[in-house]
Amino acid sequence: MAIAERSKELTATPTLTVSNIEVVYNSVILVLRGISLEVEKGKVVSLLGPNGAGKSTTLKAISGLLRAELGEVTRGQILWGDERLDGMPAEDVVRKGLVQVIEGRLLFRHLTVEENLRIGGMVYQGGRAIRDDLERVYEYFPQLAKLSRRVSGYLSGGEGQMLVIGRAMMAHPQILMLDEPSLGLAPMLVHEIFDIIGEINRREGMSVLIVEQNARAALELADYAYVMENGRIVLDGPASQMRENEDIKEFYLGLNQAGGRKNYREVKHYRRRKRWLG
Repeated sequence: MAIAERSKELTATPTLTVSNIEVVYNSVILVLRGISLEVEKGKVVSLLGPNGAGKSTTLKAISGLLRAELGEVTRGQILWGDERLDGMPAEDVVRKGLVQVIEGRLLFRHLTVEENLRIGGMVYQGGRAIRDDLERVYEYFPQLAKLSRRVSGYLSGGEGQMLVIGRAMMAHPQILMLDEPSLGLAPMLVHEIFDIIGEINRREGMSVLIVEQNARAALELADYAYVMENGRIVLDGPASQMRENEDIKEFYLGLNQAGGRKNYREVKHYRRRKRWLG
């Protein structure tokens, strides 16, 4: 399928609305405490925050992967247009067009690059358009075309990240959910992969929800951003405004009000000083 034809397929993409959800693991551990966010058609939304804030849990609540970890949405609702997703099995969520790329670049490491991609394509119409879809992925990731016969277990970190994103695209997502795509990658590779994500969004109109600790890269890519702390949304706004927010500069970009780098002594008490938690 040509990219121009693919963009027509996304014209009916609904809005994803997460409304005041709580998530509990093992019927005991409360992880998310009233999370609300929205991803409109064709927009890139970033979810920022430190380790343990609940970012990955938020994605898994949307994609239906919580069940595999004994988690459940106990309050609130997740809507894909007018349809509720909370409680829906993960395989049905994928068929609705919401596809998550899990943190850690999970691959079928004994299979080749192209075999991994073909498995991703089986979700969409039984894989009937696989050849066209492979060409589409290779257009965005030319490196994968060169490595199509290589066993994926021998890929570098950057190549593996390209492959898991490409595999997700084979399922024809209407919204692509990415969990820490920059994890463990060199800055040049992070820049390249984020550029490709941006190109996919611009050319196809695909919505993107990206969980990321690299606030600088995420805010450059996003239209809108949310900041999570301890299972709650503590700040949100257009990415252009968030880049200029003094709290974001200080606590997530490591800059003081004069634009210089903060040292550890200056930032180590940041939780106590955050104005939005005051």
